Amino acid sequence: MTSPEGAPAVEETPESTAVPLLAPRDGLPPVIETSTALADYARALRGGSGPVAVDAERASGYRYGQRAYLVQLRRAGSGTGLVDPVPLPDLTLVQDAIGDAEWVLHAANQDLPCLAEIGLTPTRLFDTELAARLAGLPRVGLGAVVESLLGYSLQKGHSAADWSTRPLPADWLVYAALDVEVLVELRDALAGILEEQGKTEWARQEFEAILAAGPPAPKVDPWRRTSGMHGLRSRRQLGVLKTLWEARDLLARRRDVAPGRVLPDSAMVAAVAADPKTETELIDLPVFRGRANRKLASTWFGALKAGRALPEDQLPLHSKPGDGPPPVNRWADRDPVAAKRLQAARAGLAALGEQWSVPVENLLSPDLVRRLVWSPPADATPDVVAGVLREGGAREWQIGLTRDLLADAAAITA
Repeated sequence: MTSPEGAPAVEETPESTAVPLLAPRDGLPPVIETSTALADYARALRGGSGPVAVDAERASGYRYGQRAYLVQLRRAGSGTGLVDPVPLPDLTLVQDAIGDAEWVLHAANQDLPCLAEIGLTPTRLFDTELAARLAGLPRVGLGAVVESLLGYSLQKGHSAADWSTRPLPADWLVYAALDVEVLVELRDALAGILEEQGKTEWARQEFEAILAAGPPAPKVDPWRRTSGMHGLRSRRQLGVLKTLWEARDLLARRRDVAPGRVLPDSAMVAAVAADPKTETELIDLPVFRGRANRKLASTWFGALKAGRALPEDQLPLHSKPGDGPPPVNRWADRDPVAAKRLQAARAGLAALGEQWSVPVENLLSPDLVRRLVWSPPADATPDVVAGVLREGGAREWQIGLTRDLLADAAAITA
């Protein structure tokens, strides 16, 4: 279609008909900052009914770690509570009041670790983000799912704010309260869709798996996540980067500041690549010319020197040792038959995901698939494959859907 002047016409995006949620329906509650106010709200929670909507706000990118700086809860008959965990770091009163009621969170894995640190751990769970994935929704962010299923539009703009700010601005608190305002209604809508699709049991197993997993294990060699380090080729450079990363991490932890705000990854990589021989050479680097970095020049240069002095046998390997298969891009050269097995498995899972309107990564862990077809069992029958999947943490619904096609893929020998 073209315009009268002959230029390509631009299709207008239809305006959203969603109703904006601008304020909590019961008004904005005061922030709970005292033990007396917390006890009062705990009693209200105990007297409420049904699931409890839960959310937490962190200060990612501003503070060290992922602790909660605001906890939002809402329950029918109890209203919304905005709890400040800075003066109230132990919320076992709230935990006891909730009891074994179902928690409703969106992307639960993001919030459960910081909630556990302050005494909040669910015994039953409904994750609306994961439910939206299983239901085949095209967009699974909270705002998108709420708009799609409930017809409301949520406020945007404060999710990446520094929630350690005190006092918290009123508009931030409105945003936080609205995040739990309709979460239980969203849960009910998604539960209805899953029931219609025959996926209620899938969701139950997924939620139980989240609860059973517990807190994530500490990352191995976290310094290897430094952005831009792929340009550092030698083990000596990696050793220097590691000592510099550790010096930054120690300082960031002491100051309770996000490491990237103490020294950006790009500055660390640039310093290691430049290999300055004096503090003066270090601060002459463009990324080190700021006043803050000049004040810490001796700290950073000391870390560089320590890395240069590491004995050869203490230098890190180019890649961390692992018990899994090699990177997929090397399979064709290392084991062409394994590459064929992986191709067959991926094709089968893609078709299955389309059939059930479920993302492939939710059908089965990609890592588990790779491990299976890289080192398949000698007798790759569906029952044997099912046992391998079960041992690898797959849920029964996943095993039932994928065992046959994966057995076929694992049986490829040429």
